[in-house]
Amino acid sequence: MEKEWYVVNTYSGHESKVKEKLEMRASSMGLEDYIFRVVVPEQTEVEYKDGVKKEKVKKMFPGYILVEMIMTDEAWFVVRNTPGVTGFIGSSGKGAKPFPLTPAEVDKILGSMGMSRLDIANELQIGDQVKVVDGPFANMYGKVTSINFEKQQVEVALDLFGQETNVELELTQISKA
Repeated sequence: MEKEWYVVNTYSGHESKVKEKLEMRASSMGLEDYIFRVVVPEQTEVEYKDGVKKEKVKKMFPGYILVEMIMTDEAWFVVRNTPGVTGFIGSSGKGAKPFPLTPAEVDKILGSMGMSRLDIANELQIGDQVKVVDGPFANMYGKVTSINFEKQQVEVALDLFGQETNVELELTQISKA
């Protein structure tokens, strides 16, 4: 099984508390190898009121959080029974496990927050083989030659017309091969 992203329904206004509780439960129950990241989708909006600039953090999907996890029975049970969680989106109920988000959906949501589906600090290293999934080089394979943590970009060596060429790509445009 591989890790995938799921949408979890929470009480509206309790997203941050649920995130905190879920991370603590995963840690205390030894499920760090199954429950990886918990994200509250938020965006910062700039408002001007009476000539004063104010930045406001708004929830993109009030009442929902994203959880990156491997869907085992134990991990599923822990997430479902975390205080404040009302269920998973994509589950018919009656004990049926939910469907994960597609990589494109995850990339769109996380990309708007300046994040990436890949946890580059832990998952991606120089020399790793990657597949380009978006853009003009889609479906090509290459090797990571450099990683820019600040810009969330990688440089990948691709074989273009028999010649190795370095191409700069966003993290949303690649997946591990």
